Amino acid sequence: MFGIHDFALFVVSGILLNLTPGPDTLYVAARGASHGFKGGAVAVLGITTGCFVHILAASLGLSAVLATSAAAFTVVKLAGAAYLLYTGLSMLLARKRGGQDAQVPGAAQAAGSAAAPAALRRVYAQGFLTNALNPKVALFFLAFLPQFIDPAAPEKGVAFFILGCVVDFTGAAWMLALAWMSARVARGVAVGGRASAWFSRIAGGLFVALGVRLALADNG
Repeated sequence: MFGIHDFALFVVSGILLNLTPGPDTLYVAARGASHGFKGGAVAVLGITTGCFVHILAASLGLSAVLATSAAAFTVVKLAGAAYLLYTGLSMLLARKRGGQDAQVPGAAQAAGSAAAPAALRRVYAQGFLTNALNPKVALFFLAFLPQFIDPAAPEKGVAFFILGCVVDFTGAAWMLALAWMSARVARGVAVGGRASAWFSRIAGGLFVALGVRLALADNG
């Protein structure tokens, strides 16, 4: 249908790729540990909707522009790297400066208490931008999806959209499970929020490293 072939192989391959650690899974794990399952689920929602930016871009052919234009790729890459650095530094410094994250103790969140709506909106926005501003995600869709679409298919855009949604939804299922596991682990080991605080700082340091890596990555 719509020129899609080897669909079962595509689903299995997509699930395996979703299991590969990256900025998205790191962010969900960090928010699940610091804000409980609800916060982790909100992070998943942000990442999933951010991924739709890349799905629509692939469907409309905009990802091809990103892949062929060095200038466009550099702009998006630097924007994504800057946001990863900002997110990482925010996670590193939030508890030291009594920021928004620090207002919600990690242990209490891991135990299932409700996070403030403002904090959840921030978690959602960070998840959305972390994915939407990552040009590597766009290039992934452009490189991976066409392998399962007939070159002669008359409606390639529809096929791109369907396959992209499949990857997005299977990824969301995995990340929801990760958010739940992170919240459970944090609830089991947190003592006065210290374990959650250290997890957030470690995740923040990794985000900074990912941001530097993305900024220095080749455009090819």
